[in-house]
Amino acid sequence: MSSLIGPDEDVTAGKPPVPDDVQEAVRTLIRWAGDDPEREGLLDTPTRVARAWKEYCLGYEEEPATHLSRVFEEVGGYDEIVLLKDIPFQSHCEHHMAPIIGKAAIAYLPTERVVGISKLARVLHGYARRLQIQERLTAQVAQCIWDHLKPRGVAVVIEASHACMTARGVRTPGVSMVTSHVMGTFRSDQRSRQEVLQLMGY
Repeated sequence: MSSLIGPDEDVTAGKPPVPDDVQEAVRTLIRWAGDDPEREGLLDTPTRVARAWKEYCLGYEEEPATHLSRVFEEVGGYDEIVLLKDIPFQSHCEHHMAPIIGKAAIAYLPTERVVGISKLARVLHGYARRLQIQERLTAQVAQCIWDHLKPRGVAVVIEASHACMTARGVRTPGVSMVTSHVMGTFRSDQRSRQEVLQLMGY
């Protein structure tokens, strides 16, 4: 079976329509940037850009905390650090709407319950798929886990590259920003803090 799309097939079938004012906003930006939105290569760009941004910002359509609603209490007495690291994510800077691309490490010290590890990544993505600054993203992930799992400690470290710095402005590629947010035991006990950061590779 051929996977090629015929010239008369509608590649947007099944997708919701993009409002005219949204498409016109993209056309206006194209004109302002110096190009012609009516030329062949840009004719469908307003619709594509609008749908892409709807996908980039899916986090506005969910409550990340819901991913922590199902917990497991049969942990066999386990009460040490739970860590998920090198979690890739993408977000967009709220100042320039430029990409933020990076990785996160999320750790918590459970009391009597744990959560499926994929849920930690889902919490991260729920907040990342919004217009963000890295500092707030780091704090939001930590606070969500603290509030809903009630652990003894939470630690979140995010390392990311910001296109608003690497591709414009100071134009300095190859740099990354690191932010951390620790709560509970990881904040009050220096040894616990050192242990979790060492496990994370920091």
